[in-house]
Amino acid sequence: MLSSLPNLLTLSRIFAVPLLVALLWDPSVASTLAAVVVFAVAGATDYLDGYLARARGTVSRLGIFLDPVADKIMVAATIVMLVHLGTIHGLAVVAALVILLREITVSGLREFLAQVQVSLPVSALAKWKTAVQMVALGVLILAGATPAIAPWFPAHAVGIACLWLAAGLTLITGYDYLRVGLKHMSA
Repeated sequence: MLSSLPNLLTLSRIFAVPLLVALLWDPSVASTLAAVVVFAVAGATDYLDGYLARARGTVSRLGIFLDPVADKIMVAATIVMLVHLGTIHGLAVVAALVILLREITVSGLREFLAQVQVSLPVSALAKWKTAVQMVALGVLILAGATPAIAPWFPAHAVGIACLWLAAGLTLITGYDYLRVGLKHMSA
């Protein structure tokens, strides 16, 4: 199943992370724009791999495991780099931490629930959270190039606003998942 198209797309997202980090490390406009493209393509594969797996009936245990891992690696690496670069700074670091902490908590919760054979499906609101989060991070990456290519576009302000919205949705969906998980922990 490793060679199925959905799993290959998921793996490509994991393998794109070092390239994304390297591109973000270089502050040139060309590297920043390339990082935006890599991030956008990787984000698109997140949607596409799941869609193809369901449409083709090739959902696999490996894919179910790898998909959220790939998402978390990409999001965490991007947030760390944006904080390192100073794009996310000040109080906005709190929003970034909320997102990272929720990702770690939900991963641990899913692992625990899998041991007691309880599934924790992704909610519709969590899908919206992911979309807003990807827009926020993509726009924040783009903020590194906007002074040179589109000085009229307030990419940083838009990205930070979306990051806070994603953090708010993160708290809501994290609480929803935790509430479900705690029911099974106390049993």
